[in-house]
Amino acid sequence: MKHIKKSQEPEKFTNWKALENDDWKPSWDDNFQTPEKPVVHDALLKEQGYICCYCGMRITRKTSHIEHLKPRSTYLNLALEYTNLLASCQGEREEPPTVPVHCGHKKKYWYDENLMVSPLEINCADFFKYPASGEIQPTDNPGKKAVAETTIEKLALDIDKLQKMRRVAIDAALLATEGLTEVEIKLLAEGYEKPDVDGQHTPFCAAISYLLKNYF
Repeated sequence: MKHIKKSQEPEKFTNWKALENDDWKPSWDDNFQTPEKPVVHDALLKEQGYICCYCGMRITRKTSHIEHLKPRSTYLNLALEYTNLLASCQGEREEPPTVPVHCGHKKKYWYDENLMVSPLEINCADFFKYPASGEIQPTDNPGKKAVAETTIEKLALDIDKLQKMRRVAIDAALLATEGLTEVEIKLLAEGYEKPDVDGQHTPFCAAISYLLKNYF
């Protein structure tokens, strides 16, 4: 999981919500559609570097959906709060979502602030470790382990599909380290923490960065 630094919400979204009056109220279910919704979706993708907020796989508007960190079914007042919105893999129009279900669609209405690692937490990456096999595992830190274990289970972050995708990404990164010095590998690891010139993060960059920093 990679930390997401929230940016300011799109002006079009702000202006749309500001139209609220006695006869009309902005509503996620009733009137949050084009053109405001695609604008918000694109803004979320951009601030995340076009990777899923939870697993880190590459996403586009078509292959992702707008996710509520705190479910709108419980936190009604946060349904249109930009700081509560993320972009998660598996598309919005997939009903039911493509099997196997993971990340936002798997999480669905679950949320426990004491047992969920949020990608909005600046230290969210510290809750997990990644072996070269492609697994995601909870940290050994006793204060973080139970939270990480619950998050992995509730979001299905360690299913075979994601393990295989992480392993492919890790193998490609390891291949790129051949012939590099320790200093160069460290710089490479730091590079994976930043987006490229197109604003895109490398898929599963959190796992790659962890491996390069901890095994070299």
